[in-house]
Amino acid sequence: MHLVFLGAPGSGKGTQASLLVKELGYSHVSTGDLLRNEIKKGSTLGNKVSDVIKSGKLVDDSLVLELLKANCDLSNNKYIFDGFPRNIEQAKALESEILSSHFSRAIYFELDLGVLKERLINRRMCKDCGDIYNLISKSPSVPGKCDSCGSSNLYQRDDDKEETVGKRLDVFKETIDPVLEFYKETDRLFVVDASHESASVFKAIEKAVKP
Repeated sequence: MHLVFLGAPGSGKGTQASLLVKELGYSHVSTGDLLRNEIKKGSTLGNKVSDVIKSGKLVDDSLVLELLKANCDLSNNKYIFDGFPRNIEQAKALESEILSSHFSRAIYFELDLGVLKERLINRRMCKDCGDIYNLISKSPSVPGKCDSCGSSNLYQRDDDKEETVGKRLDVFKETIDPVLEFYKETDRLFVVDASHESASVFKAIEKAVKP
């Protein structure tokens, strides 16, 4: 079973994807990571993507579908699609062009958007090892220093800055309901309360994906 993770930025999709990869053998396909990899390459495409992400806007659908097709072998692996779809057009495109001949289920991470905003603007990442912190709920033991690798290179992503976060959440509020209805109509929608502890959320998801 392939999974489509739905939820606002900061609702815990990445944390749960990591657990499913470790415990159940899933492959995590984060469209954000795919796009950021293009930025790191310094390609023409990467530069265009960088401008779009910094502005808080969405990347062109055809580009995302092209990246997914190039990076996914759905017949031999089971995937978690994270960050796409974000609107009804994308949901329909993912279904028709990627998942049409495969069984899938959508997992919606439900969480108050006010809580989400606080999570995001307080999120920090380590440039060296990728560990993620939150200045309110999971701050590093030594301010500004990574617990895992000792690096002092903790930073705030451009798309976690307050103005950009506000734009991202506004877009999410405007587009999520039709996507949820799309998956609900085919009895493939599973809702989890993302305000619970990570272990509880994982157990709920595990029930939804195991036969």
